[in-house]
Formats: sequence, structure tokens, C-alpha cells
Amino acid sequence: MVVLSENLRRTAHYLVSEANGLRSRETGLIAAGSGKLDPGAVLGRVTASKKLVPFNPAATDGSQNAVAILYEGCDATTVDVRRTYTARHSEIQAAVLVWANGITDSQKTAALAQLAAFGIAAR
Repeated sequence: MVVLSENLRRTAHYLVSEANGLRSRETGLIAAGSGKLDPGAVLGRVTASKKLVPFNPAATDGSQNAVAILYEGCDATTVDVRRTYTARHSEIQAAVLVWANGITDSQKTAALAQLAAFGIAAR
């Protein structure tokens, strides 16, 4: 018997809708050391470098604030990687977002509220 499986984390799999054209998206650097990230990963921004990293509510470097969602996956284990991310004016499926290990439900709720300030509405 052959079992087929599909990686449901494809580019932009989390999007319900977005603004016309590319208005909802930006490109930026995912910081080296972030590891392998799937599309839909919730991101924070390090204040000093302006680079994106996985959202970390325990951090004090700026990445404790959710600011974006990774549009396409990447491997930023050893080098910075330029990638597209959802920055504003979109609707997303909250249930399929990718969170760093250990993020609690209350931290997810707070992060979704932070994203809402950019016009990223969780459904």
C-alpha cells in the first residue's frame, strides 16, 4: 500500500485574502541563526539590525513583538536569507500559523493582536 502525504505548509498557505497587487507584502532579511522556517511562521524584528527572526515573547531585542508572517519558507541556519513576508492588510487563517516551540495560547492571542495593528486580521 502506498501512502501519499502532502506538506500543507506551502507558500502563502495561511492567506485568506490580501490587498491588491503586492501591497500586503514586503521583502526583508531573515537573520542567520533563525533555522529552517516554514511559510506561515510568525516573525518579530530585531530592533538593532532590523532583521526578522521567529517571534519570541520572552525576548527583549524587539522580536518579542509580532510584526509579520513568513510568506515563503527558508533556511536561515547559517546565513541571512532575503524572503517575502506578509506585512499588512490581509486576512489569515490563525489555526495554520507556525509558532516557535513553547509559545502559549495567551502569547499567541497577544501576537495576533499585535499583527492586527498592521491590518493582519486572524480568522
